[in-house]
Amino acid sequence: MNIKLVYFNFPFWRAEVARISLFIGDVSFEDTRITSDEFSLIKESGEMKDGTKIPFSQMPVLVINGKTIAQTGAIARVCGKLGGLYPEDIIKAGQVDQIIDAATDINVLIRPSMRETDPVKRKEMRIELSKHDLPRYFGFLDYLISENNSNYFVGDKMTIADIAIWRLIGWLSSGVIDDIDQSIVNKFTNLKNLCLLINNNEKIKEWVSKTYNEVDKKRIADFEQNLTLPS
Repeated sequence: MNIKLVYFNFPFWRAEVARISLFIGDVSFEDTRITSDEFSLIKESGEMKDGTKIPFSQMPVLVINGKTIAQTGAIARVCGKLGGLYPEDIIKAGQVDQIIDAATDINVLIRPSMRETDPVKRKEMRIELSKHDLPRYFGFLDYLISENNSNYFVGDKMTIADIAIWRLIGWLSSGVIDDIDQSIVNKFTNLKNLCLLINNNEKIKEWVSKTYNEVDKKRIADFEQNLTLPS
């Protein structure tokens, strides 16, 4: 099987879930990382230089044996299945899917502030997110972990749901987005413990060591340190 995953050169959850799933499953793949300039050309033409079609002119994109798959959720599920991190049971699969969709919802909540050009309005929007929207979603996620009676969202082992939320919260807690409260997750014990668990998974640590640059490695280390602080 010939697999290529295309995304930007940073560890955002939209592609990182797929990358890590394939890595953990020992599935060989081409980890193609593009620049913003390359993406601008892709948006104009709808394809990469090698002729690979890019549906919806969006990233990430997964290419398997020449067939292109777009959309974060679809890519996460396919790579999760290939890597053994997606349940076969239909109910558990649905429970994993709802977490992936929740991660996308959180992204949608944040997006308007990313596009706001007025710094005063942008700050107000992010303070509001930190006070209301993000805690609301984090509360839902925290409850779902508690309902599972384990340290994971679904079942008794790591799935793509856990990786997605770990990386999303790591991004929100990294300081990359100004005026987002980096300590929000500390108020949610189950969610905080999940992030610590994934952060210290041996395969996750190996992936971080192999593929993250020094800045992103420091962000991971700082994230773990922040998670150990009292709420």
